[in-house]
Amino acid sequence: MTAPDRRLSNNIRTLRFLAGEMTQSELGQRIGVTRQTIAAIEAGKYSPSLEVAFRIAETFAKPLDEVFGWEEA
Repeated sequence: MTAPDRRLSNNIRTLRFLAGEMTQSELGQRIGVTRQTIAAIEAGKYSPSLEVAFRIAETFAKPLDEVFGWEEA
């Protein structure tokens, strides 16, 4: 029996919109990463470190599981 394929999902784009249309650059500056890193995380092309994930969640005052999910691919 093999484990199902899973992927990390996120709601960052929606949360940025709800936070006054915060840009990727603004979010990156707040947490100490580049705009390109935020774009890659949003697109699912890059999985953030735990530290970065927690910083993103903290920025939006959300629990980690409201920002990131672990879904079947």
